[in-house]
Parts: sequence; C-alpha cells; structure tokens
Amino acid sequence: MSAITTNATTTADLRETVTRAFARRKMQALAVPVLILAYLVYVFFAFDVPGIAGRMRPDNAAVLLSDFWSYKTHVTRDNRTGEVSVAVEGERKGTWPPGTAPDWVTLGDETRVALPDGGRITYIPDGAVIARAGFGTIEVHSTGRAIALTLPEGAAMPDWISASNTRVNISGEGWRFSMTKARTETFRYFPGWELFFFTLDSPFHGKSVGELIALALWEPRLTPAHSNIAAMASDFWNNAMWRHGDVFAAMGETVLMAFLGTMGAGLIAFPLAFVAASNFAPARAIRLTLRRLFDFLRGVDGLIWTVILSRAFGPGPLTGSLAILLTDTGTFGKTFSEALENIDGKQVEGIQSTGANALQRARFGVIPQVAPVILSQLLYYLESNTRSATIIGALVGGGIGLLLTQAIITQKDWEEVSYYIILIIAMVMVMDSLSGWIRRKIIKG
Repeated sequence: MSAITTNATTTADLRETVTRAFARRKMQALAVPVLILAYLVYVFFAFDVPGIAGRMRPDNAAVLLSDFWSYKTHVTRDNRTGEVSVAVEGERKGTWPPGTAPDWVTLGDETRVALPDGGRITYIPDGAVIARAGFGTIEVHSTGRAIALTLPEGAAMPDWISASNTRVNISGEGWRFSMTKARTETFRYFPGWELFFFTLDSPFHGKSVGELIALALWEPRLTPAHSNIAAMASDFWNNAMWRHGDVFAAMGETVLMAFLGTMGAGLIAFPLAFVAASNFAPARAIRLTLRRLFDFLRGVDGLIWTVILSRAFGPGPLTGSLAILLTDTGTFGKTFSEALENIDGKQVEGIQSTGANALQRARFGVIPQVAPVILSQLLYYLESNTRSATIIGALVGGGIGLLLTQAIITQKDWEEVSYYIILIIAMVMVMDSLSGWIRRKIIKG
C-alpha cells in the first residue's frame, strides 16, 4: 500500500513538474513576440516616424530619381545684357557655340523655345510669354524691381505656378520655366545621358551609330593627325563633361588603395600570427600581448583610422591604404592565429620525423594546411575593402569616392552620381569574380 501511494505521489509530482515546464515555455513563447512588438513601438516613436512621414516630399523624390536617368538643357537669357545661351546642364563645357542651338530653340530678336506638350515660350525684351497647351497665354514681365505675372482672363492660380515679387516658376511635363530680375531661364528634360560619348566641340557629336561605324572603317579622316577610330577614342577618353579618363584613373586608385591595404595587412599579420597562436607562441605573455594588440587594431573602425591618419599624414590614397592596413592587420592576426591553432599536429610530427628543422616544418607541415583559409580571407577582404575604399577615398580625397562625393554635393548632376554608382557596383562584381577565379585556381588547382 505504501509503495502504491509513493508511486502515485511521484506521478503527481512529475505531472505537476511537466505542467509547470509547459506553462513556463508557453509564457516564454508569448513573451518574446510581446517584447519585440514593444521594442518596435518604442522605435516608431523614438525615431519620430510620424514626423518623418509628415515631412516626406514625394515630388522631390520623383525629381531626384528622374535626374538619375535624364538630363536637362538650359536656355538662359541674361536680363541685364540680353545675351542668350543654350547649355546642357547649364555647364560651360556643355554650351552650344554662339549662334547655334538645338532644333527646338529658335534664336533671334525673340528667342522661342518649343515645349514637349505642344506649348511655347517666347522671350520678349522685358519678360516672357508662355503659351501653355490647354490653359492659355501667361505673361511674365519685369516691372522695376518686381516680377509681374499675368494669367489668362478668368483663370485661377494653378498649383504648377509659384509666384512672388522676385521670382516666378512655372512647371510642366518635361519642362520648367523660371524668371528673376537677373535672368530668364527655361529647362527642358530629356531621357539619357547627353554628351556621354562626345561633347559639342567633337566632330563626332550628333552622329548615329551607323555613321560612326562608317567613319571608323572607311570614311575619310575628320582630323588629319589621327585616324577616325583613334580620334573617337581620344574624344571619348578626354570628354570634358563626363571626364572618363579621370573616372577610370580614380577607379584604379580605389582598387590600388584596397590592394595595398589588404595585402600589406596580410604580410604583417601572417608572421605575427605564429607568435599569437597558442601552439607556436614562445611565451604566454607575448601571445596575450599580441592578441590584445590585434583587438585594439580591429576594434578601431577603418573610418576612425582614416580621420586620425589624415591629420598625421595629410589627405591622399596612401592614408586610405594605411587605414585599411591597420584595421585588417588586427582582423587577419586573429583569424590566422586561430587557423594555426587548429592544424593537424600529426602532419608536423611526420615531417619532423624526417629530421626537418622548424622552418621546414612550418613550410611543409603548417602552411599547406592554413593556406586555403588564409587565401580565402585575403581575397574576401580584398573584395570587401574595394567597397570600403570608396568611402575612405571620400574622406581622404582619393579614388572614385572623391568624385562621387563631389557630384552629390553639387546636387545638380545626379546622372553623374548614377554613373559612378554603376561603376562602383561593376568594380565590386569584377573583384568578386576575379577573387573567386583565383581561389579556384590556387586551392583546387
């Protein structure tokens, strides 16, 4: 009877223990989503998401995105001198020669600009007349120090017109008009990257692909000193608007910055890793000192090293390479030493049994085991540092990062920003493919 009672008590205790365990697990399963939800609610208000949503300007975002794949041509009149100029992106390097203009601009006593929606803008001596399709004629005049706007009779002020005493802005599909006391300007937007291959002063500008092929193969020379194909290459490479030569030189500088920093770090970290590995370290104190040094080097971000070194050595690609070298020395020292600690000691013992010295044991017993790991680490960080060198170059004034930063700061030529971003992505993809090919060739044979 006592045994039965004991068994029943044990069963009841076990059931109660299991029930409590299941209840505890159930509470934990419910608590985790509740904590995550509470954290997301905190983030929602801490980051002022409602305020950000209220300040959003989708129209500005649309304009910015369109600037990545389009360009605008400025038709500008200096109201003080009356001089009219036509320029791609308003740049001097993209200005049409005096007396010439695209076919949608008519120069003369009254400059006329045809609009893509069928309207027209006419520059008159004291202002402009805008004939907008479906709305009527709008007149803008300079009266003393003020700018006066006259709408069609009975028309209300539409939302696509912004007017004050000093400026009038009118926008439409694919165009925009602006007038101040100093200048009258019309912008027309077009898809593509104008003057990407040849600038206006090149004899090859405006020619079709078929015409360029004919010029390259059999047509007479347009420049007596060079063949047509050499002249095309020269005009493309020295394009003053897009600066292809400078851009590709900057790309090479970025890759060189990453290569010097990564490989230099590998050369420094590899011998130090033997001293930091527990199975090779001559003394525990030395090993711990090196480990802490590696922690310090990789614990300071590369961008921080960049700022410190730029104050010490000045800006330049070498400063960026040193910043990458310091950070990666700490990382490689840790990973290489861990790889050395995990080698198979039997291979080393086998080579030692042949009478090999310490250097020979390391050469034939250790390095073949860790070489795949070390090579993979070097190639991966070389690819990663190619991206990092872009940001570092923006800080120290070198590489493609500097050109990208300059293009962003101007807030004008966003198609150049798009161009640089595409080149950076292509560069990373090439480095990835190249590192994978090298890894297969060396490791797999």
